[in-house]
Amino acid sequence: MGTSGLAPVAPTTDHGTKSMAKARGLFDPAILRQALLGSVLKLDPRVQIRNPVMFVVLVGTVVTLLEASFRPSVFSWSITFWLFLTVIFANFAEAVAEGRGKAQADTLRRMRSDTQARRLTQSGTEESVVSADLRQGDLVVCEAGDIIPSDGEIAEGIASVDESAITGESAPVIRESGGDRSAVTGGTKVLSDRIVIQITAERGNTFMDRMISLVEGANRQKTPNEIALTILLAALTVVFLPVVVSLDPFANYAGGSVSVVILVALLVCLIPTTIGALLSAIGIAGMDRMVQRNVLAMSGRAVEAAGDVQTLLLDKTGTITLGNRMASAFIPVGGHRDRDLAQTALLSSLADETPEGRSIVAFARDRFEISDTAPAGQGNFVPFSATTRMSGIDFGDRRIRKGAAEAVMRWAEELGGTLPSELRQVVDRIAAAGSTPLVVADGPDLLGVIELKDVVKPGIAERFAELRRAGIRTVMITGDNPLTAAAIAREAGVDDFLAEATPETKMALIREEQAGGKLVAMTGDGTNDAPALAQADVGVAMNTGTTAAKEAGNMVDLDSNPTKLIEVVEVGKQLLITRGALTTFSIANDVAKYFAIIPALFAATYPQLEALNVMRLHSPQSAVLSAVIFNALVIVALIPLALRGVRWRPSGAASVLRRNVLVYGLGGIITPFLGIKLIDLLLTATHLY
Repeated sequence: MGTSGLAPVAPTTDHGTKSMAKARGLFDPAILRQALLGSVLKLDPRVQIRNPVMFVVLVGTVVTLLEASFRPSVFSWSITFWLFLTVIFANFAEAVAEGRGKAQADTLRRMRSDTQARRLTQSGTEESVVSADLRQGDLVVCEAGDIIPSDGEIAEGIASVDESAITGESAPVIRESGGDRSAVTGGTKVLSDRIVIQITAERGNTFMDRMISLVEGANRQKTPNEIALTILLAALTVVFLPVVVSLDPFANYAGGSVSVVILVALLVCLIPTTIGALLSAIGIAGMDRMVQRNVLAMSGRAVEAAGDVQTLLLDKTGTITLGNRMASAFIPVGGHRDRDLAQTALLSSLADETPEGRSIVAFARDRFEISDTAPAGQGNFVPFSATTRMSGIDFGDRRIRKGAAEAVMRWAEELGGTLPSELRQVVDRIAAAGSTPLVVADGPDLLGVIELKDVVKPGIAERFAELRRAGIRTVMITGDNPLTAAAIAREAGVDDFLAEATPETKMALIREEQAGGKLVAMTGDGTNDAPALAQADVGVAMNTGTTAAKEAGNMVDLDSNPTKLIEVVEVGKQLLITRGALTTFSIANDVAKYFAIIPALFAATYPQLEALNVMRLHSPQSAVLSAVIFNALVIVALIPLALRGVRWRPSGAASVLRRNVLVYGLGGIITPFLGIKLIDLLLTATHLY
């Protein structure tokens, strides 16, 4: 049973990945053409009603159109035209965001084809069928050059597979029956050997189908935060509606009047149209940025949850360290020479095909120029086994073993050997330094220790420091003993570690964090990771992993890069910060437009309002039209920011709030004053008002 070792340690970036489909520019001509058409199609009231703020603008446009038709004037037609553009620009923002996803979906759709499959019958013979006829449980045969017809698991054999159709990575990968690398994806290509695949997906619900559906946005549902913000915007709209309507009775009481066109224009300028127009585009763009990093988010909720994550569970191997431990030193004990230790270690590793075993052979050859041939060419190799945790060679009466310290020491003692006095100290010292000790024995005689060093990735400590500044706690998950885990945790700069981890201890840790009110993210690729992936708030499954892992997680990393979890959190943070920044800007905008329009409209009726007329606009009509024009144009100006996202910098919540207020809050107040005044001057110069 693993020890949790959850002892805090003292705190002490290349983000590039190949995208699943070629990244499109913000204003790709093909996407723009489709978005312009989509902007018109989205005028359907059944579409607009999903966005209460823009639905009010659309209704207002219809009202001013009727007013302009019955009482035509340049002013009423100008207001109608710019209100119509406001709706079109909002539709355009959403259509551009959707278009980027659809362009990627088209690329995927071209990769998918109805291929011929060689299905095995119950009698063991093969029959040719189209992939559309395959059902769950069917067995199909694929050989070199064949396209895998549907998602499945390899039931028999091993093969090299080209997965560039979904990952964009040209390097082939190995897939084999059993273990955590048996899953294959429909549309990928077998490059070598013969495999038998058991189909796990129904037609229309394959991994490729889900990818196409998700990147198109067809199945995109609003997230809880997005729904809550939509309700808030709708409430603000409802509040302003009676306020604006009541202005006409006030004007009548004072002996004046306010036209319907001006009331509608005033309402549109005061309700939060800017964020209402961009809200959907921000959410779609967030998922698109995830796809660009070759991560398939199963829902917008998962992307948002990534932005709120407070605890990251990271595997040590391949994420924090480079992956393969390498032999770095031979430490003899009991008076033995290091050359004798190296010779014996080399012989014991000849049958060990693990990366560690091969590194021992290479290290012994390079350092001592030792031959790797067993005496007299004889020998019975003992391969490494997870059960014995040793490997070695037997020839004649001689038995050589190398492996985990406790296993080899116990084996040598059973043969009558005695532990050298300094052996335990050497083992503990190597483990405490973050390396892995392997003990070498020649029968009952213990010769010494091999040090295997696990190299921490360059720059990883800086990445963890950034996450710490953002309030995110990092926990390293490893199967190493607590001493080794603590040393690597210190070097890497993680906040905590879980040593000798098992599926049960991972689940317990996730539940403990969640019980404290924290959102947890983790990665995994095996069937034994599935329960923890399902329990985590953000579970990123590796594409090379099992079907069970991919179904349990709410994201799939097509590159199968465990480090990607850090990027996933950054994309989620960027989505939330972008939404918050533009919401702040939009509300501040409304405050500025209030000071622009109200004084200009009512200063003649209520002279006391002249003190608020700081912009000194030319006339009431030019003030209203200038505000409406600015209200439409600011949406277009902010589309690139909504699609690209506000840059996320590791910092605390207080710092983010301060930046929002100073940059987007203050900017949202100043920009309308400058913009509306400039438009008013241009309108005045044309002598229209």
